[in-house]
Amino acid sequence: MKGVISIDLGASSGRVMVGYFDKGKIQLEEFHRFDNRQVMRGRESCWDLYSVLDEIKVGIAKVLASDFEIHSLGIDSWGVDFVLLDKSGQPLGEFVSYRDKRTQGTQQKIEQDNALSKQDIYKMSGIQFLTFNTINQLKAITDMHSDWLDRVDKLLFIPDFLNYKLCGVKHCEYTNASTSQLLDCKGKEWSKILINACGAKFSWFIPPAMPNQIIGQYSLNGVDIPVCSVASHDTASAVAATPIFDSETAFLCSGTWSLIGIESEQPITNQLAFDANLTNEGGVDGRYRLLKNIMGLWLIQRVKAEHPSLTFSDISSLASQELPFRFLINPNDDHFLNPESMTKAIKQWFLRRDLPAPETFSQVIRCIYDSLALAYDDALTQIANVTSRDINALRIVGGGTQDHFLNQLCADVCQISVFTEPTEASALGNVINQFIALDMISCLEEGRRIIESSSEIRLFKPQKIEGLEAIKSRYLSLK
Repeated sequence: MKGVISIDLGASSGRVMVGYFDKGKIQLEEFHRFDNRQVMRGRESCWDLYSVLDEIKVGIAKVLASDFEIHSLGIDSWGVDFVLLDKSGQPLGEFVSYRDKRTQGTQQKIEQDNALSKQDIYKMSGIQFLTFNTINQLKAITDMHSDWLDRVDKLLFIPDFLNYKLCGVKHCEYTNASTSQLLDCKGKEWSKILINACGAKFSWFIPPAMPNQIIGQYSLNGVDIPVCSVASHDTASAVAATPIFDSETAFLCSGTWSLIGIESEQPITNQLAFDANLTNEGGVDGRYRLLKNIMGLWLIQRVKAEHPSLTFSDISSLASQELPFRFLINPNDDHFLNPESMTKAIKQWFLRRDLPAPETFSQVIRCIYDSLALAYDDALTQIANVTSRDINALRIVGGGTQDHFLNQLCADVCQISVFTEPTEASALGNVINQFIALDMISCLEEGRRIIESSSEIRLFKPQKIEGLEAIKSRYLSLK
């Protein structure tokens, strides 16, 4: 059968899958799955990208040993992280992760050293302020004055670097580049002002190119596979696979991170959007993903890691038995970014504020669930206010679609109809992006309709919560 290889990399795992048509529906078949864990290099939290690359090659080899006729491959991953190369194409420094602590305080330094206000930066980039944005990572690097800094020739984002290692072509894909806070969001070009502000050099940056184009080929055992630069930011691919057909439907990419927002033809960088810290990330066809970045299921994953015998269904079951909305946190607090113990970090969050803290494991879990649902509602309210849109439906995609307790809680708190599926949104978006590049389908809308007809959509109808407005007010007071 004819297919394409979808390489979908997340912060905790990676998959090599094949996407193909079967009786008018898109199907996925997984060939290889592997862990993607951060490793400590000295005091820095890093990615083991060479291990990831080896695992990708193992997966491709498994696919080529099958009966599939492969037409291309594409890679999507998380955003903001990058690799610096010298003129010979060799990496400089470590593959430091966005969860590393080196960026603490860099945002303030950028503003002070360049007489730039946060409003100035937001007006240019349209990107929300997060401690780990590429602009802050580069500021941290340039302030260190490493002895290799003068040898930097090019910057490649993670999927661009992996594509380079496969096909030898240095390329910059737009959707991943858009997460950096270094692009002019309206012109979709690198901003010299923002690049200079973080101490980087404009010559390091390759002009960003729109996704869904063949850039080179990977050769293995006499077989040449075209390498497709897809919408390489995993959220961009996930949104591409989300069946959105009207302006009143929002999306929620529910995974390690929760990305909740809408599609827009234009970036929105007005004062309301700035005050809400909304982000305008790049999407397929030059569209924008106006969204809010929320810490997401990372909190659940980290708590679960402290109790490895429990399954995710065990955890949601424990939460469902607890008294709701007793304990609430701001899930986006930086203390939850990468603590040694998430349980301890959550309890300390309350203690620092002289608030009663959850004592039992199930209370901690319930606190996370309730706080996430309230964060979703707050984000949707902000987006509706900024855009003057009436949002009456939410499409949840990604691994979080399997958490029925959270999805129902989201419907109840947001008082909105919630539709779930597809679960493998990033991988499917990767696939349809390749199909578009190969002229196997005509456009994004056609791909979305095929994905919707290929999915088992589930509806969660909102149920009444007593005292909901008071609960929301309590949550907002914690921000």
